[in-house]
Order: sequence, then C-alpha cells, then structure tokens
Amino acid sequence: MQYEPLTASAVAADHTLADWRFLLRHLHGTFRLPTFRAAAELVGRIAAAADAADHHPNVDLRYPGVVHVDITTHATGGLTHTDAALAREISALAAEAGAEALATAAQALELALDTTDADAIRPFWAAVLGYREDADGALFDPAGWGPAMWFQEMDPPRRERGRFHLDVTVPHDVADARVAAALAAGGRLVSAEFARSWWVLADADGNEACVCTWQDRG
Repeated sequence: MQYEPLTASAVAADHTLADWRFLLRHLHGTFRLPTFRAAAELVGRIAAAADAADHHPNVDLRYPGVVHVDITTHATGGLTHTDAALAREISALAAEAGAEALATAAQALELALDTTDADAIRPFWAAVLGYREDADGALFDPAGWGPAMWFQEMDPPRRERGRFHLDVTVPHDVADARVAAALAAGGRLVSAEFARSWWVLADADGNEACVCTWQDRG
C-alpha cells in the first residue's frame, strides 16, 4: 500500500480536520457524549469503521462519556492521508452520535533526561521501565500506556540545572494559554529561544518542564 505523508501544517489548515490536533506524529481527537453507554456505542462504530478501512487507531473510553482517539500510520512511523481519511470518518460518526468535539483537550507527555552518554544509561532505563528502544534511540512503552522517554546530549558539567524534565506537547492553539497559566501559577520562563517549538519553564524550586508544539520544527 502506498502512503502519502501528511504534514502538521496541512492538518492545521484543513477545516475538515477541525476536530483533530497533531501531536508527536499522531492525530488526536477527543469527543464527549452525554452518557457512558453512548460513548461506548461510538467506540463500537469507530471499531467497525477501522476494520472496514483496515486502519486501526488507539481508542480510549473514559467516564462519564469521553472517547479519545489517537491515529497514526505505523507502517511509516508518521502521519499520512490515510490517517486523515479515517479521522474525517470518525468525526462524522461522532457528529451523528451527538458528540461534542473537544479539539484542544489532547496532550502528550514525554520524559527527557540530559546525559553525556545516552548509550551507557539507556539500557538501564529500558529495563527498569520495561520499555523498548525506538529507531531514533528514544524509549517507548510496548503496551502503549506510559510516556515516551528520550535522552538529550549535554556538555559536562551541568550542576546548575536539573537533568530530568518533562516535555508536555499540546495543541498549537493552546500553547500560549498553557504557558501563561504556568507562569501565573508561580512558574518562571527559563527560555523562549525556541518558541514556538518549545518554551522552557521552571517551578519555584527550579524543576523544569517544556511546553511543546509542532510549530517551527526543523
């Protein structure tokens, strides 16, 4: 099967994908229904559509009636027009079911560890977490539940800052509000040098987190 790649900017510009947001090579859609049963019935319709298309997303059903769908093309390791076609079909099913699309509700969490020798420590973290190594050297949960973990090269020594930080990837259109909320909650801006790709923030103790989007990535 031939897959045509799809970019994040194309997703953002496509009004037929307004229910969806691009996060870390995946399309995410969140839909709220009036009851848990109605949400479960939508999951069943999504499963049938996925089987018919032979293209299968991850689907998460939560109380009181929220369905989250995560779509990517596993064969290419990224987003393709096949994902967009399934996303549009799922949006139509959700609309028929009377669901409310919560387009900006999605986020993706990653753990990042600064190190001078990723090869030396990666096996430990893979073993202790029960993770596997991806082609780019990051670690992932084979069960698909835990956050990914990646290793950032650093120059020794680095004693003035922590070496663990969280990367919180959010929809591009909520990033400014998320940064503002963190600052209003007592945080400080460490660096906006790479915004809109990411903002480095820290709490009052200096513990860092990055708010990330797909925008302005190389």
